[in-house]
Amino acid sequence: MIRRQEILETVSRVVAIPSCAGKAAALLGDPAAEMSELARIIEHDPGLTANLLKIVNASFFGGGKPMRTAGEAISRLGTLEVLQFILSTGVAPSFVHRIDGYDLAPSMHLQHSVTVAMAARELGKALGLDAPDHTFTAGLLSGVGKILLGVYVQVNAKAILDLAMEEGLSFDQAEDAVLGINHAEVGGILLESWGLPPEITGPVRHHLRPDKAPEIDTVLDLVHIGNALAKMIGVGLGVDGLNYVPSVAVIQRLGLTAEIVDRVCANVVEELRSVRHLFVQCAEDACPL
Repeated sequence: MIRRQEILETVSRVVAIPSCAGKAAALLGDPAAEMSELARIIEHDPGLTANLLKIVNASFFGGGKPMRTAGEAISRLGTLEVLQFILSTGVAPSFVHRIDGYDLAPSMHLQHSVTVAMAARELGKALGLDAPDHTFTAGLLSGVGKILLGVYVQVNAKAILDLAMEEGLSFDQAEDAVLGINHAEVGGILLESWGLPPEITGPVRHHLRPDKAPEIDTVLDLVHIGNALAKMIGVGLGVDGLNYVPSVAVIQRLGLTAEIVDRVCANVVEELRSVRHLFVQCAEDACPL
């Protein structure tokens, strides 16, 4: 049974990210904004400040003097990493729970999302592209729709899987046929409702089917291939990887080669090793990565 409207109504009832996080994210999108103002917003939320200091002082950011204030942390991280942190604060607690509809064990969704983000960023570097800072953020949030759609997928799992197997459809195409919507579209709609800019919501909405996007977008291309590489690496792989085929047009547009793919995957695997202990910590504490 098509359940699109019911699912959209569920999305409309989802609580948005904390207001201070939304304000901080908006501030980061303003080139004229002062970092002192950003620090002031964060410092007015004890939980946000505590988590920011916890992350910036983590071992993988490298030695040096421990950070003690939001201002110091922002100075150490830079705007890209602060934006990643702020946005993940609103969704990461949900990312560490089991998502049965997609056969994702606890914390596996978070691991996959971080891998997509890392792969998209690393791919841009390997290709010599001047990729925008929000490439990582779009990759990090690309799978957020699974959190909401998981319960519907679980109830309709047999119909979706049977259709995918019988018709040779990708999992998201089978989702569309059975539910009337797929997890990428749900994610894009959710982030739009939070007021995130189209530079992020567009790649999230279209990352599974970039050929159907209204226009060519480098960030979208990188996140699309980043998702494919995350599946290739095998981190957080669930049933949504069934019959998944990357866009030939994107592969050609980016000029991907086997050598580039191998190098990017190797670099991402190495980077994942440096933060793997945080996945365990997040699963235990439900903290943002």
